[in-house]
Order: sequence, then structure tokens, then C-alpha cells
Amino acid sequence: MRFGPVPLDQALDAVSAHSIRIGERVIKKGARLTADDLAAIKADGRAEAIVAISDEGDIGEDEAAERLAIALSGGYIRRDHPTTGRNNLFADKAGVLRVDSHAIDRLNAVDEAVTFATLPDFRAVERGEMIATVKIIPFAVSGLVLEKALSEAGALPLIEVKPFRKLKVAAVSTLLPGLKPSVINKTLAVLEGRLEPADSTVDFDLRVPHEAKDVADAINLAIMDGADLVVVYGASAITDRRDVIPSAIELAGGRIEHFGMPVDPGNLMLVGEVEGRPVLGAPGCARSPKENGFDWVLQRVMAGIPVKRADLTSMGVGGLLMEIVQRGHPRDPNAGPQD
Repeated sequence: MRFGPVPLDQALDAVSAHSIRIGERVIKKGARLTADDLAAIKADGRAEAIVAISDEGDIGEDEAAERLAIALSGGYIRRDHPTTGRNNLFADKAGVLRVDSHAIDRLNAVDEAVTFATLPDFRAVERGEMIATVKIIPFAVSGLVLEKALSEAGALPLIEVKPFRKLKVAAVSTLLPGLKPSVINKTLAVLEGRLEPADSTVDFDLRVPHEAKDVADAINLAIMDGADLVVVYGASAITDRRDVIPSAIELAGGRIEHFGMPVDPGNLMLVGEVEGRPVLGAPGCARSPKENGFDWVLQRVMAGIPVKRADLTSMGVGGLLMEIVQRGHPRDPNAGPQD
């Protein structure tokens, strides 16, 4: 594409690089200059215009943006109509966003004319939320550049939404002297709020003594009754793999995938499974509605994304979240709890 000032007699049908104001008349940036436009510019005392002129093999910005957006998009994504070289992408269902970060980096390195921006990988998104945008910087892009960008996209989509699934959820709450029933009731209300995007509720509310055998029996009962997910809230926080809740998971015939996560609040998260059903040992911060590490794990489970040890240990960058009131020991002892 050629860009720059040209005499008016060479500018017919070229793209105006900037908006041109002539009295009350405005020729918009990106408009193709007509004979009437050129006559008006000449009458205004100008001898040339700054324009963009496509070369053979160039592809207009809107067409290029649309072709890229189509190639990049996977399931449950809709596109708007491309304009000014931009094609925006939106979630068509609530779920968890997945992006291929490395491939997107390669795509954005192809040429400065081509850009693709997204929300972060594993971000929970709502239906209708904007999740990405393709932007072609100049008014046209070389066909060779576009083909190279498309080849970086490859056969697999670089962005997709994993929709939330409706689950049957069991909440197992352990009991110790001093733990008020109102605390458990509020905790379950908070969990219901977290499950709402998946159109799920707490189907089983099981309250048992803080003993491994009682918790194991409750887990097995919930799974026998068809629970897809079991969340265990301990009256006392898990402090070791040999503590009550992890011991209960193993006693129920399950296994521990990982205990602990590099997300704060949320360090004392436990992920396990019994008979192929995920069992989550919730950290104390999960009683709060504020975002914490429990949200990150629960959202993936609701979207059908397996949560393995490597997934948890890779959450450290960006894992330092806001302080919450429920934290017993604030990071800054002089600051006190924050809202």
C-alpha cells in the first residue's frame, strides 16, 4: 500500500488518510475520494491530499480483519460487523475463556499491520461480554502478510469459550463447638452466588462432625446420590495433607491432586477426586464473596476444565489478590482488615 500526499488529479478513488473539513463539509478519514470531494478540496485552495492507495494483492482493512476473526474464533464466540479495520469478538455463553497465548504472540509478531488483543486466559466471562478484538492498523494489508498471519492461526482456534455446565453440587460443612449455624448458612449463600452463572444450586447440604470418617461418609453419600461436585468447608482450616479433610477424601476411596496454591487469598485450597468427581477442600476465604483462589478453581470445574497440580502451581503470577475482611492475619499488621 502506498501512503502519502498525491496531486488531486491522482487521488480519485484513493482512501483519505485523515478527515478533511471544508467549511461545513467533512470528508471522513477512510472515505474513498470522489470527483465531488476532489473538486471541493481544490476549491478550498489545496493542490494535494494525503491518501492511501492499495497495491495489487492488497486486502482492505475490514475484509482482512473479518477473515482473521473467523479463523481465530472457536466455540461459543460471535463477531460483530467489521468496521475501520476492527472486528470485535463476544462471548456467546457464560463460561471460561481459553486463549492460546503463545500462538497469539506469534500472530502479533507477524507484522505491525496485524494485531489481536484478548482478555486473559482462564478469565470467567459473561454472555455478551467483549473478549477480543482484531485490528488491522493500516487501510489495507498485503495479501502475503494476511496469509502468514492466518498460517499462525493454524487449524485450531486461538480463542474459545468453555461454557459453564449445570452441576449437581453437594456442600459438606464440618462442625466444631463455637461454629454458629448462621456462618454455615451464609457460606452456602455465597456458594450459591458463585454457582449462579452455571445455573446450578447447592443440591445437598450435609453438616457433619469435624472427623475424617464422618466427612468421608458424607462425601460418599453425596456421590452416591448423584453429586457432580463436592465442596467441603472445614470448621477448621486445612493445614496439612494429613489433616481431616484430605484424610477423609482418601478414606472415601479418592485421591488428592494437590494441596495448596500460589494464590492469596486462597493458599489453603485442596483439590481431590472421588470416583471421578471433583472434591474441593475450600480455603477459609471461600466463605467470602470477594474473589479468591477458590473462584479460579470452581470456575474451571463448572466449565468442565480439569484442574491438575500443574494448573494450580502455574497460578502464581497474578495470584496476589485483594485483602479480605475474613482474613485472620492481614498482610500489613498495621493496616487492619480492608473492605
